[in-house]
Amino acid sequence: MQEEIIISGFGGQGALFAGQLLAYAAMEQGFHVTWIPSYGPEMRGGKARCTVVVSDEEIGSPLVRRPSAAIVLNIPSMEAFEPAVKPGGMLVVNSSLVPQQSERDDIRVVYVPASDLATELGNVRLANVICLGALVKATGVVPLAAVEQALDNHLPERHRKLLGLNKEALQKGAELAGDG
Repeated sequence: MQEEIIISGFGGQGALFAGQLLAYAAMEQGFHVTWIPSYGPEMRGGKARCTVVVSDEEIGSPLVRRPSAAIVLNIPSMEAFEPAVKPGGMLVVNSSLVPQQSERDDIRVVYVPASDLATELGNVRLANVICLGALVKATGVVPLAAVEQALDNHLPERHRKLLGLNKEALQKGAELAGDG
């Protein structure tokens, strides 16, 4: 098994954190993992994305050109990565910020109004974790409980007060993904 995942959005949307969380969860499950961040020079508002490769064998290359799954948090990410997802792959779309529908019929697409749901939870910055919950549930790349454990183990101290909300966001996303 090897999953190659891209998580992409604007700086400040938490794409890199969502990828780190997935990487930690996979690593703690005994998988081989790579996590590579990529971002523009802007702190917030610029492009931010990361690639995560999760495999049960050694990873030959951490570069991801044709991801098996992607999370797109904004319109530029949808435009860049929806065409790149491998046939048979998975695309999780933050439908709060991405109004267009995928025209592909060879991938599974889950539309999650993540920014709206995150706002309802009390913090719009939880949209990334909602989308991650949907991706994990839909792909089965790692158990959802492993991501919860990674939150326990790796949520930065300055955000510990948001631990419960992050777990709630993760569950909300998983519910929206259906039965995977």
